[in-house]
Amino acid sequence: MTRPVALVLGPSLGAISGVTTHVNTLLCSPLGRAYRLIHFQVGSEGRGESALGKLGRVVTSPFALAVAILRHDASIVHVNNSLNAKAWWRDLAYLIVAKLCGARVLLQKHGGDLRQFTTNPGFAFLVRRAFGLADSLVVLSQDELKAYQAFVPGQHVAAVPNGIDPAPYLKYRRAPAARPGPLNLLYIGRLASGKGLSECLDALAALRTEGLSPRLVIAGSGPEEPRLRTRVRELGLGKQASFAGAAWGEHKTRLLGEADVLLLPSYSEGLPYALLEGMAAGVVPIVTPVGAIPDVLTHGVHGLFVPIKDSASIAQAIRSLEANRAGLAHMSQACRCRISSAYSLERLADDFSAVYSALLPWPASQAG
Repeated sequence: MTRPVALVLGPSLGAISGVTTHVNTLLCSPLGRAYRLIHFQVGSEGRGESALGKLGRVVTSPFALAVAILRHDASIVHVNNSLNAKAWWRDLAYLIVAKLCGARVLLQKHGGDLRQFTTNPGFAFLVRRAFGLADSLVVLSQDELKAYQAFVPGQHVAAVPNGIDPAPYLKYRRAPAARPGPLNLLYIGRLASGKGLSECLDALAALRTEGLSPRLVIAGSGPEEPRLRTRVRELGLGKQASFAGAAWGEHKTRLLGEADVLLLPSYSEGLPYALLEGMAAGVVPIVTPVGAIPDVLTHGVHGLFVPIKDSASIAQAIRSLEANRAGLAHMSQACRCRISSAYSLERLADDFSAVYSALLPWPASQAG
């Protein structure tokens, strides 16, 4: 019996990004038992191409997608869109090509803010029509679900949060009571503007004046790294803040196993895999209530919320966890239970299987 084919569009599988993590997770999930999932690479990440090569790829990539759809007889094209202007126009071309080739299109939104596309009424009309071309929209949070249902009335919209395999993070057992000494803080992700890292460094500097010396490991790479390193020197945080470089695989798992608290005070987010992985490892998050994050954790139960761009609140959150190690240990265990129960690969596969099945004129089990 032939499984229906779904082309999953995303960056290079070796790139370091949230969308890449999502695509890799999906390809390795139990969804592959019912559907043949094939990666189709988009974007410039992981290519190392010249400016001329990039231009040629941009022009020819929609035609390459058409060839892939016809060669694999793909029933579904799963477009992963980060909702920024550059990705939006690129993915709109893919959406149109997929529809012309007779495939059903699932457009999944990762991060970005719908409001940036709706402030201009004329452009909002075009965006609404474009969303209407898709056969299904998938978002990450319940708030986004309501927003998109209102923006594109009559369109099928589903909320499908990300999921992970928590097993690699469970091997690091944590003591019933948190270990003594300074807290080990961890940021893991892209070093880019809008991640709240400057505020984290300011919070560390403020805590140092009180005699507190939590240690922060910054794991990741990106355009903000030189500026952050300069800021560490300016604040005299050389003994408290260190850079671990890009982290994946066993390196990332080890960093999570050594950390007490995850710092992720971003200005905007979708649903960060770093949050799910950190919570699975029992790392208590200090986060901003943006994107799908409020769906994942409850303040005071699994972690602490802080306002956007507020270093004083970050410092206060660290201070409170430093002073209440028993509470920190309880939150750690609650984090692990939350991810295992609601953000597993099995749940992710079941949710997407339901969305995929609704796109097809026949059940996947009857294909072929």
